[in-house]
Amino acid sequence: MDQRASLITLGVGDVARARRFYEDGLGWRPLTAMDEIAFYQLPGLGLALFERGALEADAGRPVDGAFSGFAIAINERSKADVDATIAQAVSAGARVTKPAEETPWGGYSGYFADPDGHAWEVAWNPHCTIHPDGSTTF
Repeated sequence: MDQRASLITLGVGDVARARRFYEDGLGWRPLTAMDEIAFYQLPGLGLALFERGALEADAGRPVDGAFSGFAIAINERSKADVDATIAQAVSAGARVTKPAEETPWGGYSGYFADPDGHAWEVAWNPHCTIHPDGSTTF
């Protein structure tokens, strides 16, 4: 198997509400969108917002809403960009779960939860490169 990921799918309670958060609040643009799913092209992979009940049926297992130990990360080009991204997410309806702070590994990182509770880390990592197309090399 190739060492890669193609798509991250988030189960959401209300696709229209989730789209408002990601599109109106964060400024993302969907590649395609329907009533129960929306797809966003990210550098190197995609993100899908899928109606929770439909995702449960598709995956054959319930979504219980508890933290699963899974977080999606957005690496930024500077500490100031970390703070700005978290502030934008909060103004769009996110909740800070860990304020941004200096990390033991020499970076700067904080977390927010989107309106459905999905964990997003926002980090500046001096050990990675963010390329002009937005892709990141560690």
